[in-house]
Order: sequence, then C-alpha cells, then structure tokens
Amino acid sequence: MIEGDAKMNEQNKTTLSNQNTQNKVQVEDKVQGDIATFAGGCFWCMEAAFQDIPGVLDAVSGYSGGEKENPSYSEVSAGKTKHYEAVQIKFDPQKITYNELLDIFWKSIDPTDSEGQFADRGNQYKTAIMYHNDAQRIFAESSKKQLEESGQFDKPIATKILPYKNFFEAEEYHQDYFLKRTASYQAYKYGSGRVTKLKELWADYKEETEEELKNRLSTLQFKVTQQGATEPAFNNEYWDNKAEGIYVDVVTGEPLFSSTDKYDSGTGWPSFTKPINEEAIVEVPDNSFFVKRTEVKSSQGNSHLGHVFDDGPGETGERFCMNSASLKFIPKEEMKKQGYEEYLYLFE
Repeated sequence: MIEGDAKMNEQNKTTLSNQNTQNKVQVEDKVQGDIATFAGGCFWCMEAAFQDIPGVLDAVSGYSGGEKENPSYSEVSAGKTKHYEAVQIKFDPQKITYNELLDIFWKSIDPTDSEGQFADRGNQYKTAIMYHNDAQRIFAESSKKQLEESGQFDKPIATKILPYKNFFEAEEYHQDYFLKRTASYQAYKYGSGRVTKLKELWADYKEETEEELKNRLSTLQFKVTQQGATEPAFNNEYWDNKAEGIYVDVVTGEPLFSSTDKYDSGTGWPSFTKPINEEAIVEVPDNSFFVKRTEVKSSQGNSHLGHVFDDGPGETGERFCMNSASLKFIPKEEMKKQGYEEYLYLFE
C-alpha cells in the first residue's frame, strides 16, 4: 500500500506539473498573443499591408532575427547582419485573430521565393513567420501546410517558421514610408514587380479598393485617371509649369515624363515629345466621340493619362497631351529625397 501510494503521489505530481506547464503556456499565450512578427521582403510594403485593418493597433518596420544589437538600415540592406527586414504588429485579439493576420501576410508575399522577394535579393529580404508562443507556432505551421496542400503553387513554400528572437525598430524615416513619401513608395512597389507578381499569385489580390482610391485622390484626379475624363484646358496645374523635374503617375508614382521633353503646344494641357521610356506607357485605340484617337495609359497603374497625336515638334512628330490631374510633379531638387535619384541623369 505504501509503495502504491508513493507511485500515485508521483503520478499526481507529474499530472500537476503538466497542468502547471500547460497553464503557463496558456497564460503566456494570452500575454504575448497581441503581437505578431512577419518578414516579407521590403518592410515599407509589409507595414502598409497591415495598416487600416480593423483590430490592428500598430505596425512598425524593423529588423528581426539577427545577432547585432540595433543594426542600421545600411548594415541590414548590405547583408552584413543576419536580420530580416520585418514588420511587428500590435493587434487586438478580440477584433482580429492571428490566423487572419497570417492570411494577410501570405497574400502580401510570394511564398515560393527562396532567395528574397521580387526585385530584392538576399537573406534580409527572405520571408519568415516569427512566432511568439506555441499557439502562434501551431497556427503558422497549420496555415503553411494548408498552403502547401492547396495545389495553388507549382513550387515548394519557402517561407520559414522561426521562434521569435528580437526586433529592432528601423530608423524613423522608414516608419509610415508609404504615407510620408507616397509617390516614391508607389514607384518602388510597382517598379520592383511586387504588384504584378501578387496579382498573378493571388486571384483575390486588390491593390486598392475603389473607395480607398477615391479617398486618396481628389475628385478630379479620380475621374480622370479611373474614368477617362478630361480636365479643362488652361485651367489645370501643370499646363504652364516650366520648372525642372519629372512627372509621375499620381496613382502609382511611376515616372512618366520629364520637363526636358515638355513644351508649350498652345493647347492648354501639359505636352511632351516623348515619355521617359517607352515601357512607362501603353497606347490604346480610342474611338469615343466618333473620333479615332490613341489613348495613353500608365503601364503599371493603368491610369488614363491623356492622348498622343502626330502633330508634335520632336523627331517622331508625336505630341503626348496629358492631363495634369493624372500627374504629380517632382521638382529636380526633390528627386533624390523622394527616391527618384536614378532619373537625375536627365538633367546632366
């Protein structure tokens, strides 16, 4: 009886210990279950993906998973540390679940890319889910398995699932970059191939809803870029602008035209002899109003820009007659600051 009692006491101790461990994990899950950390390539884009989501309280760009304390952007981007570019999210689990955050994460990346994301190559741009507790690990592993078994991809899922190690906030100018420097952010996002690839990978991917676009653009900008309207001649922002700089798509920030090719056509709209490069625009036949014309759209954003005519002064004889409402002007002295440094050669 004494030996049996001893065994029973030992079993009770083991059971109690397991229960305590389980309770501890549950408590930790509750404490840490309001933070998520994801690496998905460029943190500007990942931060933007989680903004304005009901239940998301904050999204911060930073560096995670490496050895160095408080690394700088130059160190991480040069591959000198083992950190990932990452985003850390504070969320209200009563309003949004970790699984829902995982869904947003997957649809913001190419999970089959094992060498980086889109145009960005290197370990710092690879994808990973950094779990903060056992519950997050289980959810992450389950969601990855579902993706692997979905048959949606013809390559393995490359995203790693790793225990959370650390997170260091990136420099202030990286925070809310998509809001601070919208034009250069949009130019990067489209120029890096991110948007194009995500549209290919995810059938339900939407860059922006119509309502979001309406809120971001003025009424005239929306009508012109999205509905093909034409603004009044001689009563628009850039028809007589003579400053040096480039003109970008007001929707995406994609570089379109340069002041070096702008001239006074006498029509009352900004006119150019050519785009910065042929890939920046798409020409589409337009037979509206019973007149044969050629519509010009931006290649990345599909924004209506204006029309091209064959009465221009340049070598090709083309006149690109654009709407100011489709464009945003970046002055030459602001180009480097706003991320368009590579186009300064136009003014040399």
